[in-house]
Amino acid sequence: MSRSHPLRAALLRTAAVTTAAVLALTGCGQAGDGSGGPDDAQPGVSPEAAASYPVTVGDLTLEVRPERIVALSPTATEMLFAIGAGDQVTAVDDNSNFPAEAPTTELSGFTPNVEAIAGYEPDLVVLSGDTNEVVAGLTRLSIPVYLAGAAVTLDDTYRQITELGALTGHPDAAADLVDTMRSDIDKLVTDVAQPAEPLSYYYELDPTLYTVTSETFVGSLFTMVGLTNVADPADPSGEAGGYPQLSAEALIDADPDLIFLADTKCCQQNAQTVAQRAGWSTITAVQAGQVVELDDDIASRWGPRVVDLVRAIVDAVDAAAS
Repeated sequence: MSRSHPLRAALLRTAAVTTAAVLALTGCGQAGDGSGGPDDAQPGVSPEAAASYPVTVGDLTLEVRPERIVALSPTATEMLFAIGAGDQVTAVDDNSNFPAEAPTTELSGFTPNVEAIAGYEPDLVVLSGDTNEVVAGLTRLSIPVYLAGAAVTLDDTYRQITELGALTGHPDAAADLVDTMRSDIDKLVTDVAQPAEPLSYYYELDPTLYTVTSETFVGSLFTMVGLTNVADPADPSGEAGGYPQLSAEALIDADPDLIFLADTKCCQQNAQTVAQRAGWSTITAVQAGQVVELDDDIASRWGPRVVDLVRAIVDAVDAAAS
């Protein structure tokens, strides 16, 4: 990610506050009957191709399969391609950099512009937030919108994948992806080495020491693996939305066993830069070589690659416990 770290941290905190993944809103269509299950498949026709419409998810009904999808969220883009809907994606936002075949544009997901989006003549727009009153603007143009806010739990991720599968005509592929993700994460968590004493960790969003508590989506993944978050005391009531800023002194005093850097791309942080910070050479994680350099994008998205983030956490715990 190329954004400056204060903005990035602010956006993450905003996402935490506004996160309830809300379904949304359309200016067209009547609610369908939801038919189109496996029993409707025709001989010689794949279950995916046989998906029928109308399809209703929440208050959104699509009368036909969308063929010109605009995705303005990197996570949504990854979900759409992972369930086989990539060919239906016409445009994505300027931060959607995965997979490589995603069509690049200058559309902004942070400050969406209704006219610019409408220029792609979409029959479905997928958003992660409703800034600039974009939902109302698109609805006035009768453009269907699916709003998939930042996940709070893994179940939110699974639900969004499932709902995108239904909306785009790929319910079976979406179900398979969810099953695989559940299985992979369950196995990783089950097989991880468990030290006699739980390891503590610090998760860095940017060099100004914004971080996450266990109440966030990312924090919940670390809890699953059995780690203790040194940042939890910094936001006991949740007033910071689960994204408090620590002081260097507090962090050094907390002395985490592991440090995870989610600012390696945005802010060029790594184990060496961390070790050079004043006073940080005394921290256990630094002394033990247990500073983990994450991929910023994987660490900040709640889509299919969350499995890779869990794997990175598990690998770090295994290494620390050995």
